[in-house]
Amino acid sequence: MALATIVAVRGSTYRRPGARLLVPEEGAPVGNISGGCLEGDVADLARVVMEEGTARLAGWDLTADDDEVWGLGLGCNGAIEVFIEPAERAAAVAQALRAALQEERPICVVTALESEIPELVIPGARLLVRPDGPVEGSLGDTDIDAEAIVSARELLAAGRSEIRVFGHGVRAFVEVLEPPLRLVICGAGHDAIPLVRTSAGIGWRPVVVDDRPAFLTAERYPEAHSFVPLEEPGQVAGSAPLDEATFAVVMTHNFLRDRDYLRGLLRSDVGYIAMLGPAARTQRILMDLAADGVEITDKDRARIHGPAGLDLGAEGPDEIAQAIVAEIIAVRHDRSGGFLKERPGPIHDRPRPGTEAR
Repeated sequence: MALATIVAVRGSTYRRPGARLLVPEEGAPVGNISGGCLEGDVADLARVVMEEGTARLAGWDLTADDDEVWGLGLGCNGAIEVFIEPAERAAAVAQALRAALQEERPICVVTALESEIPELVIPGARLLVRPDGPVEGSLGDTDIDAEAIVSARELLAAGRSEIRVFGHGVRAFVEVLEPPLRLVICGAGHDAIPLVRTSAGIGWRPVVVDDRPAFLTAERYPEAHSFVPLEEPGQVAGSAPLDEATFAVVMTHNFLRDRDYLRGLLRSDVGYIAMLGPAARTQRILMDLAADGVEITDKDRARIHGPAGLDLGAEGPDEIAQAIVAEIIAVRHDRSGGFLKERPGPIHDRPRPGTEAR
């Protein structure tokens, strides 16, 4: 097998750096790196890589604004660079990556792509860097490793991936891998079922919390990542897995339960708290909490989203789940959630100068 990874882009592209395509010796490839216009070419080159056993860096430039490009049915007017390597080389770090994701910790993988000293730095060599932990692997040179570690920690803090160039012309892909988003759903009612299903369907980890243990079952929520039974809603901060990267939704449809869940969540570092129901109801809950002596700062109000979800005109549990998930995606990427046709700039943030596809 061979693994193809987008490592750099320029202009408009369907997928971003980090998108992958796994090409087996026989059968259909798994994954995608474009809207379908490049997979065939990449698969052909991947089979050459399998035969030779040597990694390759390949590029496709579709930026020509004429019939030569658009007449081929190519969907994007951009350029990408793809690193194609024998899958066995990438699999060598799979165990460390799997452990980091299971522990819900980010990790950075620095992969050498090109080098002026191929006798030391071989394309495909990797270095694994954790935010506050040990470093594994090597690019082949201690000085270059030191540069790579500095870049990896910088990009881990920024939460982005990009190409970096180190000493001796070593060009590397510094890729930050984030754990799946954790969504804590407070309230195991019937309308939480599509929210669990929708969030799990895009790779998130929904955690269902309730003080009614009979509702917390795999039969009711087969896609749930885990369940947290409580004696009473106010215990959520000490019982559920909550941190600044967690997103929470309060949806019990019971005023007192919702109030106590919010009381507990405000004691945590959760950065996003969605409240189901009209704005007046959320405001009443906040007034009750303030009357009980709970200090609610402007920062607290900024992380409370009530009513939950984007304004899609959603009706019914399934559409409301879609609206909530859409809002979380927008908040996570610091977007407003409006119409793309009204966006003045490009759909995706452009790479920094010097990190684009060549």
